[in-house]
Amino acid sequence: MSTTTTRGVARPAPAKASPARPRRGLRGNPTFNFWLFTGPFLIGLVIFVFVPIGWSLWLSFFDARFTVTPSHFTGFDNYRQMLTNSDFTGSLVTFTVFAAFIVPTTWALSLGLALLVDRLRFMRAFFRSVFFLPTACSYVAAALIWKMSLFNGVRFGLANTVIGWFGVENIAWVSNPSPPWYWMVIVTVRLWLQSGFYMILFLAALQNIPGELYEAAAIDGAKSGWQTFRYITLPQLRATSTAVILLLLIAAYQAFDEFFNIITTRATWGQTPLMVLYKTALGSGQDYGAGSAGAVILTVLICVVTLFQGKIMGFGRGEESK
Repeated sequence: MSTTTTRGVARPAPAKASPARPRRGLRGNPTFNFWLFTGPFLIGLVIFVFVPIGWSLWLSFFDARFTVTPSHFTGFDNYRQMLTNSDFTGSLVTFTVFAAFIVPTTWALSLGLALLVDRLRFMRAFFRSVFFLPTACSYVAAALIWKMSLFNGVRFGLANTVIGWFGVENIAWVSNPSPPWYWMVIVTVRLWLQSGFYMILFLAALQNIPGELYEAAAIDGAKSGWQTFRYITLPQLRATSTAVILLLLIAAYQAFDEFFNIITTRATWGQTPLMVLYKTALGSGQDYGAGSAGAVILTVLICVVTLFQGKIMGFGRGEESK
């Protein structure tokens, strides 16, 4: 050991610090940690999502009846069969109209609830939980409650009881396509189930808007209310609104549970695209090839509609290009 001398007193020199040893185990191997935590998710994603999608696309070009193993190549015959199926094409047209109505309605209701909750000065957490709670409810359970309790066609149903107070006769809400009262049942249950989730998204976006913008607007003489909402709040919610509308469009074309459990008849006016695919692939014919072709057509339609809507609202563009 070396020593140093200070005023005639020998003192040992400080020991040199040993070089830091690399960490061993889980904390010292970031690559291993990455695959350890993401590996099970990626395996499940491949097995339960990517493989079924690829197999469905493969089956759509083959004759596959009563089996998921293709027998012989048919080309685009399955696509031609689905595109000439009046039930399938009619359901696509019907649900394009349905999406055109339910998407802006849900967007407006969700944004309105978010604005109301954001302005509360007390019990904000309570009302936020109350509006979000229906999101946890099963679509099947909600559809049965709407059908058997709220909009029951007999006089004991809640809706018929209320309109009976004003002298209106009982209405068969879900069994008569003319007039289409069943849309009232479908739309209200979907609004009740979905609005709370999108309200949370809008509420988070509202809380991220800088307060300085409203202060500057007040100094410039802008009136609180419609002017600040139109020129400050709504532009700041552009990205969130685009994402919400995209999610609502996809959800509208994937509607199944509420229609399957509410509509009592399986006529053309009461079928969704997924119900037609369900009947084609899992019905008495079990034509998995035609069902897969219909699923591909529906997927392409959803992609085209969402991309078109995203293009209109500027989804993915930078702030400088808006």
